[in-house]
Parts: sequence; C-alpha cells; structure tokens
Amino acid sequence: MIKSGFYIIFLAFILTGCSLFMDSDEPIAKVGVKVLTMKELSENVPNYLDAADSSLWADDYIKKWIHRELLLLKAEDNLTVEMKDVSKELEEYRNSLLVFRYRNVLMKEKMDTTVKDSDIQNYFNTHRESFILNRNIVKAIYIKVPVEVSSPENIKDLCTSSDPQKQARLNEYCLSYAKAYDRFNDQWVAADQVLKNIPVEITDQNQFLQRNHFIESTDKIYYYIVCISNYRLSGQVSPIEYVQNDIRNLILSKQKIEFLKQIEKDIYKEGLDKNKVKLFKTKNNRL
Repeated sequence: MIKSGFYIIFLAFILTGCSLFMDSDEPIAKVGVKVLTMKELSENVPNYLDAADSSLWADDYIKKWIHRELLLLKAEDNLTVEMKDVSKELEEYRNSLLVFRYRNVLMKEKMDTTVKDSDIQNYFNTHRESFILNRNIVKAIYIKVPVEVSSPENIKDLCTSSDPQKQARLNEYCLSYAKAYDRFNDQWVAADQVLKNIPVEITDQNQFLQRNHFIESTDKIYYYIVCISNYRLSGQVSPIEYVQNDIRNLILSKQKIEFLKQIEKDIYKEGLDKNKVKLFKTKNNRL
C-alpha cells in the first residue's frame, strides 16, 4: 500500500514535472520481451487531467497494460500455430476498412445530402401511423421567480402574447429576476421535462393538460408558472416539427443506400468495360 502510494506520487512528478522524462524511452514495466516506456505512457494520458488524476489514470493504465500483456503471453504459449495465424482475418479486416473509407470519401464528395421540406412532408403524410406519440408533449414557457418580484397577471399576459415588444419585455424581466426561465413555446418538448419543475402533484397528466393553460404554484420563496401554448397527447399523431429531424435522417439513410448501390453498379460496369473482370466457365456454371 505504501509502495503503491509512493509510485503514484512518482508518476505525478514524472508526468507533470519534466517533458524530458515524458519523451524518454525509460522503461516502466516489462512483460516477457514487451516493454512499456514513459514515452508511450505519456502519449496516452489525457491532457485534460490534472496532476493527481493523471497519476491515478497512469497507474490504472500500467495495471491494465500488464494484465493484457500477460494474457497475450498465455495465448501465445497455449494456442496452436494454426490458431495463431490471423493473416486471413487481418486481410479481411483491411479490405473491409479500405472499402468503408472509400465509400465515405465518395459520399462526402459526390452524394447529395439535400432533403427538401416537401420530401419530409410527403414522407410524414405517407407514414403517419409510424409517428404516434408515446409521451405527452407541449409548447410552453417555464418561469421561476422570487415571490417579492412576481407579478402573476402581468406574466400571464406577456407569456400568451405574440407581440414582439411584449415578448422582449418578458425576456428582459425574466433575465433580470427569474431564478429559472425556459422558453419552449417555439418547439415541442416532453411534458415531463417542463412539468417536473412545478411543485404540483399531477395524478392524470392527460386530463391536466386538457384543462390547464396556466399551471401555477407558490411556496415561501418562489412563484412558479408554466404557460402552455399547445399540447399533444400520447397516442396521437406527432406534429411534423417534432419528428422532422428523424424523418430527415430516415430519408438521408435511404438516399445513402441507393447512392452506394448505384456506385457499386457503376464500378462493376466500369470493371467489365475496361476488361478488369474475367469470368471463367466451370462444370458448375455456364458463364
């Protein structure tokens, strides 16, 4: 235990005190013929850690390195020559990685990633049954303000107004006095995300949303209010705004699949046209 503590302090000094040590090939641990050097260790330590955390991280890294190398040593000693031959797997992995990278280059350079709003609307109209809400969602404003500076009727008036001047006044008021202030009146969010901030017990959220545009509560210190401008209930079809990013990703995914299929067809045709492919007749085919 004392040895471990001393080692951590030593690592902290080495890792934070001198770049000469960090860049050296000074050995830290050895398993068989494998050696872990200070340079390798320092290259792996995250640069956002402070001295104490760096030394703890380094100590853990060394232990894991030793465990891994011991396990590898055991595997080398106990597996057959055939089992240790991984050349086929490495070649398959290399081929897959090259194809993956080439596809990404092609998609980045040549694929059209534009998704029109009309395409999103058409997809939504065609697949409305796929966008049934599994939670209640709302458009709302949440405000938590000290009681002594609260003005409930004024806040309600500003919350429900579409007048830019009144909206600006609400922002100014809340930025000056509010302990918490979230504007979700221009986007759909889960009702739970908003209502959890109000110290009000809600036994039936569906009924509660249908009956209340304002949800108010007061304790000894704060006045709370949620101004709900719109809501949709679980089981109803989602508003398109709530799922448009999901639809855009679905369309892009489909476009990606079609793009890659076409690329493969074009490369295959090019290979045939340039005589890069030769097919041989065998007993089992009639090519």
